[in-house]
Amino acid sequence: MSIESIDAIPVRLRRDEAYLGATPSHTKVGNYYLRPPYRCLYSETYETVFVRLRTSEGISAWGEALAPVAPEVVCNIIEQLLAPALIGREPLGAGRLWHLMYDLMRDRGYYGGHMLDAISAVDIALWDAAGKLLNQPVRTLIGGAFREDVPCYVSGLPRPTDDERVDLALDWQGKGFHAFKLAAGYGVRADETTTRRLREALEGGTTLLLDAHWAYTVEEALQLGRRLEDLEVGFFEAPINPEDIAGHARLRDGITIPVAVGETERTRYQFRPWLEQRAISVLQPDIGRAGISESMVIAQMAEAFNARMAPHLSVGLGPCNAASIQLAAALPNLYLLEYQPPVVELASSLLQEPLVVEAGRFMIPEGPGLGVELDLAKVRAANC
Repeated sequence: MSIESIDAIPVRLRRDEAYLGATPSHTKVGNYYLRPPYRCLYSETYETVFVRLRTSEGISAWGEALAPVAPEVVCNIIEQLLAPALIGREPLGAGRLWHLMYDLMRDRGYYGGHMLDAISAVDIALWDAAGKLLNQPVRTLIGGAFREDVPCYVSGLPRPTDDERVDLALDWQGKGFHAFKLAAGYGVRADETTTRRLREALEGGTTLLLDAHWAYTVEEALQLGRRLEDLEVGFFEAPINPEDIAGHARLRDGITIPVAVGETERTRYQFRPWLEQRAISVLQPDIGRAGISESMVIAQMAEAFNARMAPHLSVGLGPCNAASIQLAAALPNLYLLEYQPPVVELASSLLQEPLVVEAGRFMIPEGPGLGVELDLAKVRAANC
């Protein structure tokens, strides 16, 4: 039994509405664009990398990297570095193979960024292969399920005005969803106003979360956090520059709202100082950047510091969504899983069987491995 091939497939899918809403027309940067006040590049299309791993027994397994910009970079790493190191090896033992891949470029300083995104995609495919070979779902292989379905929050509320955001949240609430994250970072006063509008409009017991997309200084984040304390905000995500661990520790000491960080980090080594410096309450690794093997290590480390897990899940499609659900089912310290409605809809359109989200909960895909199968014909037809 051995790994026969590993193929990386770059994907670009066009939708009527770009991620987080309409695309600005005046901030183009090559094939991408800026979305002020946020600083990073966004794409007009949904971009990702699918990995297809095949074994000598004829098993086909799927993985995916979170690659919202320049997916070909991740593909090149997989094809030139990772696949040659794994082909011919036993596919079982994803944790051991994670270390093999991680060590390939570790001494050269490549222990983050695109290198880890590529490793994560292959790691997910290895777990899918293991599940199919052993006829078990991933959640069982990584420790067993703590829940029969996975609680989630509606992410973004991508509408241009407060009235429209409130209407969208009320519409979701009517469908049984009671946790919402606001895409914030538009200024202390504006974010406070929007959050208060939502709190006043929504039923009691509704969870409100805030994602500032790294837009604030420590002082601004402290000011906003203190203004929001009476609104029972569930967490304050990505408030200041992601490199500033000490600043986050100062913020966490200065407000009662839990501080959430993690989509920028990929390994136990990157998360460790956050926990040691008590700079974080909720960890948000993205499985398309951390993989299944390392996400489990991160979750276990977080549990030792009494921290909770709320896995990040933005533009990852079918395998990323399914892997995140399998992971979340097996976490004793899970808070909530992110739910991006248009992304899940797009992901489902490429799967043989759609993902199901009902009344604020992800249904866990049944079947071995990830429990989903990509339809390559649909992927090819939709790819730009």
